[in-house]
Amino acid sequence: MKINIQRSDERGHRKYDWLDTRYSFSFSDYYDPRRINFGTLRVLNQDIIEPGKGFPMHSHDNMEIITIILDGSLEHKDSIGNHGIIEKGDVQRMSAGSGVTHSEFNHSKKEKVHLLQIWIFSKEEDIKPSYEQKHFNLDKNKFITIVGNNGVYIHQDAMFLRGIFDKDTKVNYKAKNNVFVFVINGNVNVDKYVLTKGDSAEISEVGNLELNIKKNSDILIIDMS
Repeated sequence: MKINIQRSDERGHRKYDWLDTRYSFSFSDYYDPRRINFGTLRVLNQDIIEPGKGFPMHSHDNMEIITIILDGSLEHKDSIGNHGIIEKGDVQRMSAGSGVTHSEFNHSKKEKVHLLQIWIFSKEEDIKPSYEQKHFNLDKNKFITIVGNNGVYIHQDAMFLRGIFDKDTKVNYKAKNNVFVFVINGNVNVDKYVLTKGDSAEISEVGNLELNIKKNSDILIIDMS
């Protein structure tokens, strides 16, 4: 098993009057040649957006774009006719394909919205753009598949799993491919490493992965080629 750790404070960080964002990989004007992608995982941004603010219409193509709402709500509009609100516990998938434009704004005029936005390279280029949104209730002490299989569909050999775990829980996960572990909250032992809030681990040649939960934790696993 090969592990590369990124600590939370090693991520790219930009703070604007309306946006506080952290980049796990090179993005926008943040560039680190060591942090371009991990397998088919290209972007993992953690955004906190001020009330009523957001991203105006902008374009994407040939990416699978996953948005996970951690707190608050986000209003989405796009050029293929979708318009709706994404709330806490919701997962949105937008396959940009041959090209799509969309906007994302904090739906609340009072509360901030906190989200993860994750980009995966599509396995097919220039497909017809599409959109999907589902809500997931997270059971304690087990992973729920939120992307792939029974989660939202993705045009790639990848799965996203999220779980809320109690302190002193041990979790075994049998990986299919390479694994990216992101700690949304908590304290988790992965092999000889301790991961805390905002830390991540890129793991290859995985096989069986054991996680030892040292503090109540919220964990995201991305299993991909």
